Amino acid sequence: MPNRTDFLKALISTSGLSGFESPVTGLIEDAWKPLTDELNISALGSLHGLKRGSGKSHSLMIATHMDAIGLMVSNISGEFLHITNLGGIDIRVLPGQAVIVHGTSHIPGVIVQPPAHLLPEGAAKGAVALKHLLVDVGLSTRQVARKVKIGDTVSFATEPTEMSGGTLAGHSLDNRASVAALTLCLEELQSRDHIWDVWAAATVQEEIGHVGAYTSAFKIRPDLAIAVDVTFAKGPGAGGWEAFELGSGPTLGWGSVNHPFLYEQFKQLAEKLEMPYGTEMLPGRSGTDGDDLQIAAEGIPTIVISIPIRYMHTPVELIATKDIQRAARLLTEFIALLDEDFLEKIVWDD
Repeated sequence: MPNRTDFLKALISTSGLSGFESPVTGLIEDAWKPLTDELNISALGSLHGLKRGSGKSHSLMIATHMDAIGLMVSNISGEFLHITNLGGIDIRVLPGQAVIVHGTSHIPGVIVQPPAHLLPEGAAKGAVALKHLLVDVGLSTRQVARKVKIGDTVSFATEPTEMSGGTLAGHSLDNRASVAALTLCLEELQSRDHIWDVWAAATVQEEIGHVGAYTSAFKIRPDLAIAVDVTFAKGPGAGGWEAFELGSGPTLGWGSVNHPFLYEQFKQLAEKLEMPYGTEMLPGRSGTDGDDLQIAAEGIPTIVISIPIRYMHTPVELIATKDIQRAARLLTEFIALLDEDFLEKIVWDD
């Protein structure tokens, strides 16, 4: 299976915040065009790619959200921009970050905070609240007024960095890493026989409510669904059962959103492939597209498969590229084993 680190770097260097995904949509569309038999974009902007199987009855949907967290200009005070969040952001790491303001052009900027003695009493203790942070783009008041307006988006400008040990750091790995895994899967399917139709979906607005997955599943009406996302890797302050070793393979969701039959199938498959994997306990909602895939239409048997990353929802998320490749292989092999009678075997036996 080819290494697509360059494609992943391009994905995480491209804007596409929740509700404003168009820039990254085009990049994914170009990658999927030669790998699928049909492409379309939903009314809300999710990208759907159909890879037809040799059968005529069943379909599988694999959802990987392409939107990213970011910021939006909420007010303008002279040459400085006030900001609010698009999706959940760890405000502790914002001061000093390089950003791009998407105004009349792509304007580089930095997030700054006023000196402690100029903040309201008590505001300088701990992380400075987002309402006190500013973006400085280096322009005059008049230039800012011409180039930036309230509502313009602000994305992180952290450059992708290949680290030691086969790891990659950058922003938006949640969830562009899963888009890369799905793209690898589509590449592998070019030389693999499969009976079921496969719908690859790069969904929108996951970070603000799983909107794209819910509507896309309702439109496609697949027989089965897989949400591929990221989960917490072990790191500073994250060493409990909720986190997984970086490079230890994908995780399989176990809990109410995840169909127990599908969990067992993926567990057996990973063991057959001698692939390391983890079991992620998800006793309630998973916080992924899987929550809404499961309840779309009359209900769709669903499982959540995740890739461990460190420092989630920061501009320096960190991932092991081999986990992306493992997730891609697991998806490919599962698709290849689906036969015409697979649905008849599914029972909710917990």
